[in-house]
Amino acid sequence: MSEPSFIFDVHLDLSMNALEWNRDQRWSQERIRRWEQFMKDKVDRGNNTVCFPEMRRGRIGLCVATQIGRYSPYFHRLPGWNSPEQAWAQTQGQLAWYREMEAQGEMVQIRNTEQLNKHLDLWMKSPCDDGTAYVVESRKQPAHLPIGYILSLEGADSIVTLKHLERAYADGLRALGPAHYGPGRYAHGTDAQGPLSPEGKDLLKEMQRLGIILDVTHLCDECFWDALDVYDGPLWASHQNCRTLAPWNRQFADDQIKAVVERGGILGMAFDAIMMVPGWMHLRSKPADFQLKIERICEHIDHICQIAGNAKHVGIGTDLDGGYGNEQTPMDMNSIADLQVLPGLLRKRGYSEADIQGIMWRNFVDFLRKTWG
Repeated sequence: MSEPSFIFDVHLDLSMNALEWNRDQRWSQERIRRWEQFMKDKVDRGNNTVCFPEMRRGRIGLCVATQIGRYSPYFHRLPGWNSPEQAWAQTQGQLAWYREMEAQGEMVQIRNTEQLNKHLDLWMKSPCDDGTAYVVESRKQPAHLPIGYILSLEGADSIVTLKHLERAYADGLRALGPAHYGPGRYAHGTDAQGPLSPEGKDLLKEMQRLGIILDVTHLCDECFWDALDVYDGPLWASHQNCRTLAPWNRQFADDQIKAVVERGGILGMAFDAIMMVPGWMHLRSKPADFQLKIERICEHIDHICQIAGNAKHVGIGTDLDGGYGNEQTPMDMNSIADLQVLPGLLRKRGYSEADIQGIMWRNFVDFLRKTWG
């Protein structure tokens, strides 16, 4: 049996789950589920797939972790905050949670290549099978390896002014998606329409000046193409599957995938069933209705590789526990640790070991090394 692969997951809403779902990510998966078993306030209660113990068990030692705070004006159909200032405050609370997890030794923030390489060296050279390292040699006592995180903002509504963006960068923000669902202050997202606003163009120019990666995930089609015209810096799609295989504007059409590839970007594969199969009906469909298995994501990977002509532009961006749980994931995905079946599935499809490691972690790492210089 081959060694478990290191995994870089480029989209996890860890702070949202901690503060809005009140999930202590240090708890075991079983403990979180038992605590939530009678809760009815959110559809995914008792179905979580992500927590620090499961991430370590699955060797997800590095992730892009999000902040999120939507501004929802009066009569807005999506939940959010009544002002950008309140949305900003929400993201600052999320930042405070990440800082506390750092203080507790659970996480470590990655801001540059030096920190990235140091963290990878720690995980590659010293982990045991359960994601621990024997750091006290005299006693052989295992200590958890910290989970590395790169800070990203999903939806830019909380950026009150461009000065706030500068402050966010100083706090470690390294990637930003201008839109989420619906209309936004700077750009329009999933299920919305319209061009990039003048404020959105200014935001992108300031992002490029600061060196913040543009996450084109969730941009509506018109804003996607507008953003590529305005922004000439590094970009990726952190959690973005293929529209050809799961028709809906949430996924990218082939010409959008090609455009990301041509700009040197990478697409992270998401494990939300609604993004994996055609015909999924939100709050009605079940994975068993489609006999949905993890292997389905390999078809999305294959499709991107065919467009790119190689396997260098695809990675992992699960979006697990992004407002849903295993009621909306493949039937064989009970935990984020189940990502470890992917290398075997890819081998059966003829992918080389180099390509598999690229998909599991190296493609996005190489992107960051190139971007951060």
